[in-house]
Amino acid sequence: MSIPQHQFLFRPLTRFLPSKLPLTSRASPSPRRSSSLGVLFLSLAHANNLASSPDNVEPFVENNLDMPRADILKQKMQLLGIDLDNSCLPGQYQNLFCPKCKGGQLEERSLSLHIIPDGEFAMWRCFRTSCGWAGQAFADDKELYRRVGQKSYGTMTEESLGLEPLGPKLIAYFKERLISEKTLSRNAVMQMSDNKNVIAFTYRRNGLLVGCKYRTMEKRFWQGKGTDKILYGLDDISDAAEIIIVEGEIDKLSLEEAGYQNCVSVPGGAPSKVSSKDLPPIEKDTGYQYLWNCKEYLDKVDRIILATDSDPPGQALAKELARRLGRERCWQVRWPKTDKQSFFKDANDVLKCAGADALKRIVENAEPC
Repeated sequence: MSIPQHQFLFRPLTRFLPSKLPLTSRASPSPRRSSSLGVLFLSLAHANNLASSPDNVEPFVENNLDMPRADILKQKMQLLGIDLDNSCLPGQYQNLFCPKCKGGQLEERSLSLHIIPDGEFAMWRCFRTSCGWAGQAFADDKELYRRVGQKSYGTMTEESLGLEPLGPKLIAYFKERLISEKTLSRNAVMQMSDNKNVIAFTYRRNGLLVGCKYRTMEKRFWQGKGTDKILYGLDDISDAAEIIIVEGEIDKLSLEEAGYQNCVSVPGGAPSKVSSKDLPPIEKDTGYQYLWNCKEYLDKVDRIILATDSDPPGQALAKELARRLGRERCWQVRWPKTDKQSFFKDANDVLKCAGADALKRIVENAEPC
């Protein structure tokens, strides 16, 4: 039985995977950028560790209109010290020598690198715990400008989104759910300044604001324009070997009340049932892009506890997550019954009805998927 390619993408590989997609090298359609603009991109990349390079190496290559994207990427990565040969093709996953740690004493091929099928960008991470060097490179400087200039590097602020600290009404709302002000503050939960009945869950990556999800007390949800598709609470699992994934932001806060900070929430939505189809290619797996966008965090996790809702969509979500993350490292929480007929719905339901200690015991008793 063949193993879906997705399951390999979340752990260090010891062999190459063949691509199922045809290689199509296309010339970049973007106009030649000025060298001064290139320096701007480079400065932003350095300042935010997008692709920190070995000492005294200049990782900027001005795009050549006649050069295929993959070749532009290879030039940029070679300037970063990453040596690629003709076997490093778009759509494949490669294990290479890390220019930072040189593979340690064993000289391992510890740098896991992936070039997306269309050759637009590459991403990498060294899986040696003493190194962990990671970054991205883009074939098209316009794409780098879009990602650096518009989203990932702080142009989105609490002020630009019209957010303010939680007021008494929403603090009381969370108190009824046994979520403390300390937990709310640590997770930067806020409210809209022009509608004080709307909760704002701020999404952050490396401490920077990259989006916001809103919720009314009547359980109406929406996401702000430009919000990155990532897991909520992502920075809390940056160094975690074991994590918990829940179905909602309030459940993430609830588990913190039970002593778990190594918890993230999916940004929203659960499927009605488990798909009977094979897993799609990453670029077409639109409903789960938040996993692939957080791949560098999930790659190094040894154990994943799935604590999704007890209803059918929540159980389907757990199975879909396990398909992508690898069932062999996934455990699932089984919510107990509240009476002879009903089950607890989720983490916050347990916290409210049975308390933090009961919630902790239930998580500790998670079963292998």
